[in-house]
Amino acid sequence: MNGKVVGVLGGGQLGRMMAASAALLNVNIVFLDVGENSPAKQIVSPRSPSLAHIDGSFIDPEKIKALASKVDILTVEIEHVDTSVLEEIQSASGVVIHPSPSTVKTIQDKFIQKQHLQSHLCPVSEFLRVESNVTSIQQTAEKLGLPFMLKSRTLAYDGRGNFVIRDITQAEEAISALGNRPLYAEKWVPFAKEIAVIVVRSTTGEVRSYPAVETVHKDNICHLVFAPLRSRDLHVAIRAQSIAEAAVKTFQGAGVFGVEMFLMEDGSIYINEIAPRPHNSGHYTIEACETSQYENHLRAILSLPLGSTSLKVSSAAMLNIIGASSNMAEVTNFASECIKTDSCAVHLYGKSECRKGRKMGHVTIVGNSDSEVRSRLRPLLKALPSGSTEEELAIYAPETPARDSGFSHKYPLVGVIMGSDSDLPVMLPAARILDRFKIPYELTIVSAHRTPDRLVEYARSASSRGLRTIIAGAGGAAHLPGMVAAMTALPVIGVPVKGSSLDGVDSLHSIVQMPRGIPVATVAINGGMNAGLLAVRILGAGIPHLFADMDAYLRGLEGEVIAKVEKLEEVGWDKYEVKR
Repeated sequence: MNGKVVGVLGGGQLGRMMAASAALLNVNIVFLDVGENSPAKQIVSPRSPSLAHIDGSFIDPEKIKALASKVDILTVEIEHVDTSVLEEIQSASGVVIHPSPSTVKTIQDKFIQKQHLQSHLCPVSEFLRVESNVTSIQQTAEKLGLPFMLKSRTLAYDGRGNFVIRDITQAEEAISALGNRPLYAEKWVPFAKEIAVIVVRSTTGEVRSYPAVETVHKDNICHLVFAPLRSRDLHVAIRAQSIAEAAVKTFQGAGVFGVEMFLMEDGSIYINEIAPRPHNSGHYTIEACETSQYENHLRAILSLPLGSTSLKVSSAAMLNIIGASSNMAEVTNFASECIKTDSCAVHLYGKSECRKGRKMGHVTIVGNSDSEVRSRLRPLLKALPSGSTEEELAIYAPETPARDSGFSHKYPLVGVIMGSDSDLPVMLPAARILDRFKIPYELTIVSAHRTPDRLVEYARSASSRGLRTIIAGAGGAAHLPGMVAAMTALPVIGVPVKGSSLDGVDSLHSIVQMPRGIPVATVAINGGMNAGLLAVRILGAGIPHLFADMDAYLRGLEGEVIAKVEKLEEVGWDKYEVKR
């Protein structure tokens, strides 16, 4: 794009995906890693001898200098590099390094990283320096309480270098497991979810963040990522992006940063760790976002305009393919199952050897709803080489309720609510229409007058939970639709319910007389079916196949009428029986 040559320290799977983006932008990229066939080197063939990849370790000072001699810009795909060499190169040559060596140096020591974040008023949990002896660990337990997390300060990733101290008798075991490395401890954080935000920063200081996501770890390794983050608090995702952006602004240099965080039950957020590079939690951006994290990393360090970080799909999930043994066939067989799944992109990393716990690839599934994505994910979780428990399936990819089962979907697009169980006969036709069009929904009671707190919580959390429209049925004063519409940006369809007096006209008048600025769509009295059909049409604006489905439904109605016409002409109106 701008003629600059990019050099990358490390040539693993992150470099591989960065190389793919570089090829699309016609950016020359050179990798330093051991061997001629590392994952990244498989993707890009040197265009000339001067752009040949370098065989060697990314911590070897001479090899790093050799790479620097070939390129205009240096960056990293792993932070465990020799920063003193990078500082020397930066001061002695015209090579630009992103992110700054000082940033990498601060981040690669997790204790110093925590001190840095704390000094800039970023939210972190309590932490302490710990010596590698039993006495120091005992003193830490007295200060932080049990359990607490004992961590290696350096050379730790994918859960390696972490040890949970639940009982002080584990002190010697922890020291043995973590090895002879500097340690520190973190107060135990009883999080509700682990979340992450990918942030990209340009050479001019412009910062953009990708949507907040939920991350799920298994055996201390990233297992699943769900985008976007769903929460009952509308503001959690926005707050997570704000915290992540503020943290990245405290560092020097351009590129992508992965910010891992803990979300607490009360909605508070703590930063866990920051990576100064593209991150596993951002793999989903390749298929799900306007610009992938890898392309934006290159744009940032090359001083090109940053790309949009917005989602271009409604829902996405990333599943890591982790080696369960040394048997490579397990990985290839699993990938063969994945490519049979609709809207599932398979990424294999080209690693020559498989071993337990090694990241061998990943898949990303996209869809029109969380329900659709998780239904596609379920068989893949079952097919994993390491398998999945029924509990895991129930949490992350629950079985879709059978049509007409009478049970709500866990990840609905439509909320069907009513003020009383007596409204159920009117609202069931709406549910049956949604069943017919295979739209996930929830059906529940929310009373505007008897459960006002529940009403507020339901309305304000609706969009952040993934709902896209609400059907609200109410009789009498019929305040439910209007009150919900006043507290959510989602479209609300009101269904006037015929009561014991005034035949539902009071409810109809109440719903249609909403004040300016609070619109509620209204159907006929007891018009549950039409409310369901209107919800389908609303969703069709974002799910185009629903328009085709609706056309087919309307043709069916036409066919029913034509059949009646033909029957009437066949038997005569005197013998024609009207079905009610």
